[in-house]
Amino acid sequence: MVTWLERGDLRLGLVPELGGRLLSVRHRGAELLWRNASLLGDDLLGDYVPNSGRMGDWVNYGGDKTWPAPQGWSGPDEWAGPPDPVLDSGPYSVAADGDTVTMTSAPDPRTGLRFTRAITILDDGYRLDLRAENVSSREVRWALWNVTQLPGGGAVTAGLSRPDVVALVAGTGTPEYTVDGDRLLVPPQDVVGKLGVPGTAGWVSYGALTLSFDVDPAGDYPDGGSPLEVWLEHPLPSPLASLGDLDPPARIVELEVLGPLTTLEPGASTALTIRATLV
Repeated sequence: MVTWLERGDLRLGLVPELGGRLLSVRHRGAELLWRNASLLGDDLLGDYVPNSGRMGDWVNYGGDKTWPAPQGWSGPDEWAGPPDPVLDSGPYSVAADGDTVTMTSAPDPRTGLRFTRAITILDDGYRLDLRAENVSSREVRWALWNVTQLPGGGAVTAGLSRPDVVALVAGTGTPEYTVDGDRLLVPPQDVVGKLGVPGTAGWVSYGALTLSFDVDPAGDYPDGGSPLEVWLEHPLPSPLASLGDLDPPARIVELEVLGPLTTLEPGASTALTIRATLV
């Protein structure tokens, strides 16, 4: 089932059955998000099948989704995805209330979490209200990690409170970037890799889309203290063995916003709000 929200020149398409994804942001007739056209048409209909395995097995539908951080494969305190059959590609329940659609995951036995993604359409964009609740009987420690996939070929601009940028992943290399005063610029480039931005000022822009978010100066953020991360990828002649045989399907830019790592007792939750503004 696809759920649509419309206001003025903006139309949002959500697919609760596919990991609670926001799969279409159509603004003034132009689609802003990247989605896999070989898997989904403009109607967002397709075969929604929970997916697991190694990174090379991930079925990347695209769009905007929420994951737990930190990512890793060395123990139970790291999220070994994507793929993931519950939080990333499992069915979410859905409830609509006026301009807001709320999607809720099933309990995930591995992380102990249940995700809630509430999306509200606004006059000039939309708002994501994200929550992770510990529904297990044990203490867990996770951060919310929201990933927005966009078609590659453009430049990323982000505000900086200090010139602090770190290399996180170098699949084929470290993405090139420049810092100009209080601005970070990541130009278009064919590379598979990721930057972390510990010095983020709480906003990042790509094309017509700007994401704004609060940063906790005392927060313990994953990946070297990065509330913002920028991932770039492009098609390769063969999968990347160093990244679990990841096989990028297209030129993609990911804007990734993270909350702080939070220790959650049973029944406790952590939240993250992201405001998307369109021009």
